[in-house]
Amino acid sequence: MFLCPRGVAGTDLKFTTASRVVRYDPWWNPAVEAQAIDRTHRIGQTRTVNAYRLIAPGTVEEKIWELQQSKAQTIADVLGEEGFARSLTRADLEYLFAED
Repeated sequence: MFLCPRGVAGTDLKFTTASRVVRYDPWWNPAVEAQAIDRTHRIGQTRTVNAYRLIAPGTVEEKIWELQQSKAQTIADVLGEEGFARSLTRADLEYLFAED
C-alpha cells in the first residue's frame, strides 16, 4: 500500500508494484488527484490497483469532495449525451458567437 499525497502527481514517480492507493488529502482539481492515482497504472503493473479516498464527515475534505461531485454533475449536464451542448443547433451557435 502507498499513501499518496497530491504532490506525488508532479514528481514522475512510477509505482508498478502498488496494489492499493489511499488518497487522504483531496484537492480542488480532480484531475490532479486522478494523475496521482494513475501513477500506479504504468507499464510493468501486473496487479489490479484499488484506489481509496479517506474523507471524514464534517471536514474541509468532505466539502471539497462535495464540490467536486457538484462540478462533475454540472459538466455532465452541459456536455453529456443528453446535455445542453448536444442540443445546440448550428443556428444557436451562430447566435451565441455572433458579433453585435
